[in-house]
Amino acid sequence: MAEAVLIDLFGLKLNSQKNCHQTLLKTLNAVRYHDGAKAKFFCIICCSNISCDHDNCELETGNGLSALLREFEIVSNPSMAASLYTIKQKVDEKNLSCIKVIVPVHRKTLMKAFIDQLFTDVYNFEFEDLQMTLKGGLLKQSTEVNIITSQELEAIQNEIETYLRSLPALKGELTIITSPLISDTFIHGFTTRTGGISYIPTLSSFNLFSSSKRRDPKAVVQENLRRLGKAAGFNANKFYQIKTDHASDVWIMGRKEPESYDGITTNQRGVTIAALGADCIPIVFADPIKKACGVAHSGWRGTLLGVAMATVNAMRAEYGCSLEDIIVVLGPSVGPCCFTLPRESAKAFHNLDPGCVRLFDSPNPYVDIRKATSDSTYANTEAQRSGDFLRSPPNQQYGTGCLLLTFRSEIFPPQSFASFNNCSILVTLLGFADCFYGSQSHAHQSFGIDSKVSRSIYQVAVDL
Repeated sequence: MAEAVLIDLFGLKLNSQKNCHQTLLKTLNAVRYHDGAKAKFFCIICCSNISCDHDNCELETGNGLSALLREFEIVSNPSMAASLYTIKQKVDEKNLSCIKVIVPVHRKTLMKAFIDQLFTDVYNFEFEDLQMTLKGGLLKQSTEVNIITSQELEAIQNEIETYLRSLPALKGELTIITSPLISDTFIHGFTTRTGGISYIPTLSSFNLFSSSKRRDPKAVVQENLRRLGKAAGFNANKFYQIKTDHASDVWIMGRKEPESYDGITTNQRGVTIAALGADCIPIVFADPIKKACGVAHSGWRGTLLGVAMATVNAMRAEYGCSLEDIIVVLGPSVGPCCFTLPRESAKAFHNLDPGCVRLFDSPNPYVDIRKATSDSTYANTEAQRSGDFLRSPPNQQYGTGCLLLTFRSEIFPPQSFASFNNCSILVTLLGFADCFYGSQSHAHQSFGIDSKVSRSIYQVAVDL
């Protein structure tokens, strides 16, 4: 049963003012009869320059329409992309997902193409023929179109991209947090929640991940990524993101790409590699001597499997990196205050270091995956190279072997949220690394550990 009903009159040329009113009256009465009991949102979509053969054909007047129209919201925009995105915002505000679309036969395929670009599998659409509803054929007859050509699909995508580019940034300007340990040979950083166009409260505003469980479509994520690329100086069309499996496999770029992996390393110019994070830890690796970099996604399983050290070892084996030259930065993630595991799973962390687990005797102990990652990385590098382990303030941990810096999410509220309440709808920010050797740099603001920057040279930036 539909929760929202959309009547598509976008761009239709009606035979006359009388037919315009008759069409609407019959359609609206039918909708109210069939869907009025459950549907919470009724909408009419039309072009702002809709034309009739008769002048002064207005939706708001004539033949009893005025009272009926008060139950329907009219969305009128010059572009289909703008109209559907406006409707999506209204549907999302009411947290609705079952949508009936009453559409002329000849526009059904076009409508589906727009919906595929602007909605995700969270939504359930059903389509009803406008002519079948009216049974009177009051609209001008057109041949049904069953296929969208590649040129038409490209035009739809361009229309959507153009509209999304016109939207203002939400929650302020795009901000990137950087580490003072990584030299200007690299552009690096951690994106925050500001500067994007994602409006869903749990995803707002700089979300960089779309899935079948989220309301943010790929088109919105791609626009956020385009804005990040423009600010940071990388080419969003040469962008490679980790295919997470919560394991320890690493893809060395240039070799055959595995089906899944939680680490990437590269020394290639002009490509951007990225790691996801939110609850899980995004990690960046940078070697300014060999000009090689890497990113890794470390959840609790990846932490136990040693994905961080696997990435370090891949850089050593492939590029000849030395342990003392590799800088490892842990991005913001869920903290020990908020992350729990069943006792059986937490036991592995307790065996690694009892300090990684709090309330171990409880059914669901609190686990510090950040400490576990830094401790295990240090332990592995220490086993391969002797050195002193230096303790510094709570927001930093420096390890010899690899030089290690960690950011904690709680240092940066409210820009970088990470919690374990509902990872399927939690904002996902992006980590990236771009191998570009040069001498130019962009202006940036530096705030020590809390650096906020937009630079472009050889880059490494990490995802929350």
